[in-house]
Amino acid sequence: MDEKLTHIDESGNVVMVDVGDKTDTKRRAVVKARVLLNAHTFGLLTKNALPKGDVLTTAKIAGILAAKRTSELIPMCHPIFLSKVDVRLTPVPTDFSIDVEAEARTTGPTGVEMEALVAAQVAAMTVYDMCKAVQRDIRITDCRLTHKSGGKSGEFNAA
Repeated sequence: MDEKLTHIDESGNVVMVDVGDKTDTKRRAVVKARVLLNAHTFGLLTKNALPKGDVLTTAKIAGILAAKRTSELIPMCHPIFLSKVDVRLTPVPTDFSIDVEAEARTTGPTGVEMEALVAAQVAAMTVYDMCKAVQRDIRITDCRLTHKSGGKSGEFNAA
């Protein structure tokens, strides 16, 4: 792996990477995160009984919309064509959590890790926002890239 920081030039200035000469490849990234709730909030969420409405559907849509705006939020990200974005939210009753999994795909000269990260985080924050009226100590944890494929660095799978 190249240890040079790609967004810093020889003089230490911040730069946007030039991807103009890179080959288009199919690229995919998957990011996972968790939202930790208490039993009461989890029960309301799974019964669709929270004051703000359908949490999981709203969070899914928020994550997808956020992925499409990543380059507006992260200064050095390129605006890219996303061929697919999906956000899956799974209630886990054993610990009153919501597992969030965001996937982004493109065919192009640069990766989609940031888009998947933004999708997962915004989906998790949307769960927080929609549940905060009944619980203030909600935690968003364990956000990390779990899979990446495409490009010259090849495939990555988290252990």
